[in-house]
Amino acid sequence: MLKKRPDGEVQPGFNWGPFTMRIPLIHLRFSLSDMLQGLAVAGATGMALVPYFMALLGLNFEEAVTMAMFHSLLISFSWMFFGDPYAPGWLTPAIPFVVAFITAPAYLGDHTSQFQAMTALSLNFAFILIVLGVTGLGAKLIKVVPNVFKGGIILGAAVAAFLRVTKDGDAANVFQSAPIAGTLGVVVCLVFAFSKPLQSLATDKRWLATVLGFGLLPGFVIAGTVGYFTGEFEYNIRWEILDVGASTASLWAKASPFAIGWPPIETFLSSFPLALITYILFFGDVVTGNEMIEQAQVIRTDEKLELNGSRAHMATGIRNILMGIIAPFFATQGVLWTGIQVVLLKRWTQGRDKIDSIFDSIGSFYAFGLPFLFIFLPLVTLLQPLLPVALAVTLVLTAFACATLALSLVHDATERGAMVITAMAFSIFEPWLGLLVGIITIVALCGLGVFKPKKDS
Repeated sequence: MLKKRPDGEVQPGFNWGPFTMRIPLIHLRFSLSDMLQGLAVAGATGMALVPYFMALLGLNFEEAVTMAMFHSLLISFSWMFFGDPYAPGWLTPAIPFVVAFITAPAYLGDHTSQFQAMTALSLNFAFILIVLGVTGLGAKLIKVVPNVFKGGIILGAAVAAFLRVTKDGDAANVFQSAPIAGTLGVVVCLVFAFSKPLQSLATDKRWLATVLGFGLLPGFVIAGTVGYFTGEFEYNIRWEILDVGASTASLWAKASPFAIGWPPIETFLSSFPLALITYILFFGDVVTGNEMIEQAQVIRTDEKLELNGSRAHMATGIRNILMGIIAPFFATQGVLWTGIQVVLLKRWTQGRDKIDSIFDSIGSFYAFGLPFLFIFLPLVTLLQPLLPVALAVTLVLTAFACATLALSLVHDATERGAMVITAMAFSIFEPWLGLLVGIITIVALCGLGVFKPKKDS
């Protein structure tokens, strides 16, 4: 029986420790439109690293898909078991650093050492998150960061996303790989998500409101159909069911530290700096997610969304531990999928008659935590050509949402300028150097006063 939420309260669930567990069809409702776009967008994006798994780590196709399935499984269960109101995803900006790390001479070609390095990275990162979460230092850090610095981090994510989607040779540059279908898909998704004239028109036209209710799905259907006729997408459907048992056993034998041995202490030490750098990215995602939710919360006062920095730290840490011992590939267990978060929040702000709880949308988008898609190879291979579209759409939506959010955080001209310089530093330099440049810029231009904690209102 579905639990009814009184106005102004938190969505019901089972509390365990600092977390809240919400069970499908008991604490949340099913949303068909969110599930369908989740199958297309999350499915295609979830397989983005399959080529990396095969080329870099020596996995076959079935093992690579199984690894992607476990990553998606951990991501999909995050909202269910831990209770954060975020649409979780990868720490995508860290992935190039991770690939460079495991392709260094010390690891290149030695798949056992590469998997051990991934485990070490995951456990180091989890250690940082859990220590900061348990002590409450992570939550305090998030609260004391001034808006100008928050804006710099968020705007930096926007610039980095725009740069990546237009970079020559990047897998996300669908404008280069599929100029007709890809561009059409991205434009349709962007307009459907943010166009004010279209949203206004939908209030009088029920059929348009229904179409818009499917979120990003129409854009993917249009891109996939047009791409087939233009020859930009080629579909090679495999009519098989993934043998999960066999592929899991072989993946475990190749990747798990319980099978190949635990990383040596030298690997833990050499990977720790990268784990610290990744924490900066995690911190930026938490800040971005919180600002998005707080702005949406002003519109939807009937459901209170609890933001708990310590809980977010611990939940992400636990997922990284599990990933590090089951299917180690670092940076696939982050706290926020920005592009999807903005799409789900956009629909949530339309009112309780459209979607009762944000968890209805998140749960349905992630297919209630069960990655059916990866088991059915016909669906996997159907979505495979749409991978560049999925990457481009999420990056463009992320960039647009982050830019609008960052620009709303500061109203002083000097702070706005400092924010832009900080953003450029984060988007161009490595995370630690971007952090340093941002702090120096803000202190020099805005003074130390901006870093003083604000009193709770």
